[in-house]
Amino acid sequence: MKYNIADIIVDFDVQHPRLKKQIEDYKYTGNEKTNVKIRFQEQFYEDKLKDFPHLDIDSIEYVFLGAEYYSALVHFNGMMLHSSCVVYDSKAYLFSAASGTGKSTHTQLWLKRFPGSFILNDDKPAIRITEDGIFAYGTPFSGKTDLNVNTGVPIGGICVLQRGETNHIEKITVEEALFNILNQTVRPYNEEEMDKLLKTLDKVIENVPVYRLSCNMELEAAEVAYNGMKGKN
Repeated sequence: MKYNIADIIVDFDVQHPRLKKQIEDYKYTGNEKTNVKIRFQEQFYEDKLKDFPHLDIDSIEYVFLGAEYYSALVHFNGMMLHSSCVVYDSKAYLFSAASGTGKSTHTQLWLKRFPGSFILNDDKPAIRITEDGIFAYGTPFSGKTDLNVNTGVPIGGICVLQRGETNHIEKITVEEALFNILNQTVRPYNEEEMDKLLKTLDKVIENVPVYRLSCNMELEAAEVAYNGMKGKN
């Protein structure tokens, strides 16, 4: 079965309920050629179930197909960023941090504060450099909440999130941005693919402002983040 994920035509043999449900909105029936084909044999699932006894076969397919897809992104001027991505006023804003920091909690504040906003992907949006600019995309691989939308939106800003008692946003240096984003993406072992990732990341950082947001869980946090990235503070 073909799917269109981040404007990349992929051919997956999806077999299990969780991913079948998640990927339904990404089905592709057009005539464009397949860009990426991924197949797992039955032995693969058996081996992974032994390696990861705490995961069921549903989760094995979801996790490892997602990992293969995100690894392939580097060949299409793309990358994954572990983040929660919210869309407002036709721009995508990505909030990245280690698990448990509060990415989803923060973007939920945007939904409450800014009517019309929506979650593009709540855990692993794709980023691609296109002829029309740098876009964030929803994918069916979206973490515990399963929140995602099959569309691409120009990126307005990327935020490195940290907890704080008060709300404050500031731009960070290229070096800080590179370090933080590299820690929250898939890093290839292959030297050629790593080189492609770094070139993509360089272009992203060059063209998309990257911030650090220290925030609490008040609605004001969403206002501070949005105003800071729109240059209104």
